[in-house]
Amino acid sequence: MNVATIQDVAKAAGVSAMTVSNVINDHPNVRKATREKVLQAMARLDYRVNVAARNLRKGRTGTIGLAVPEVNSPYYGRLAAAIIAAAERHGLRVSIEQTGALRENELEALSMSRNRLYDGLILSTVGMGQADAEWLKVDYPVVILGERIFGGPVDHVAMPNIDASQAATRHLIERGCRRVAILCGAVEEVDVSTLRHTGYRLALESAGLSVDPDLVQCLDTLTMHAGARRAREMAHSGLDFDGVFCVTDTVAMGVLRGLADASVRVPEQVKVIGFDNVDESEFLVPSLSTIDPDHDTMAERAVGLLAGRIDRAEPRGDRQEFVSRFSVVVRESTGG
Repeated sequence: MNVATIQDVAKAAGVSAMTVSNVINDHPNVRKATREKVLQAMARLDYRVNVAARNLRKGRTGTIGLAVPEVNSPYYGRLAAAIIAAAERHGLRVSIEQTGALRENELEALSMSRNRLYDGLILSTVGMGQADAEWLKVDYPVVILGERIFGGPVDHVAMPNIDASQAATRHLIERGCRRVAILCGAVEEVDVSTLRHTGYRLALESAGLSVDPDLVQCLDTLTMHAGARRAREMAHSGLDFDGVFCVTDTVAMGVLRGLADASVRVPEQVKVIGFDNVDESEFLVPSLSTIDPDHDTMAERAVGLLAGRIDRAEPRGDRQEFVSRFSVVVRESTGG
């Protein structure tokens, strides 16, 4: 079957190929009657715009990069799906890279964009830190996600980690918990664990509760296995706790398993809340209370900022910082 060309459309509509091109590119100086005639010819001939050729003429690929630590996790899988959906609304495709949370791989993702494989890059910084902000001074659009770099030279989309974690811990306290543990990563450099630990501590202090170091349980990895193992250890050690705030839903899933293994009833004996509101959290037994950081808005904002830079609708020097909204989702694990 022959594929209709722009010349075929021009002939069918009785106009020039340039006029057809102006209609395709939504040029304002085309009369309404002429536009309608061209659109009817396009529909009649089933004409499809050659997006690749159009992007090539504009010096673009029509593709943006998304570099995340891993794709085989509930959180990053959810985030990637939201970014792909947002990119489609902007007429962009997404190429996903897995960095393994390693600094060198995140820098490599920046280099690939520099070689013009992508029109722009959304980078989740986990290995890179504040000292690496200079590497972000590149000649193409970049939006960073996460908490490792603030005040850098590019647009930044982040979560309300401190406020949301304070709300999660306060929810446990309001449900009667007085010995609230936190399962997090190392609280040294500024990252998700550090900021969410700060929110946890502020909530305890506001409620007049002491911060017991024994209740701060730091994990080597924020995985289900690590969460389950630590929950079993906490239960068997005799540690007194009646609530657990997990800095990710992934860890919380493991905690629910570990507590069940130790015959600890949730929420009757211990209440558990996570952070991320991944899809799986709703279908656990018991279902998991969590913080919803509004992934869809974060994704739309990140893609929108990037698309604006690509189209040069947003001036390069006007760096933007966006912090998403959040809500507490109450489910069975806290007695909801």
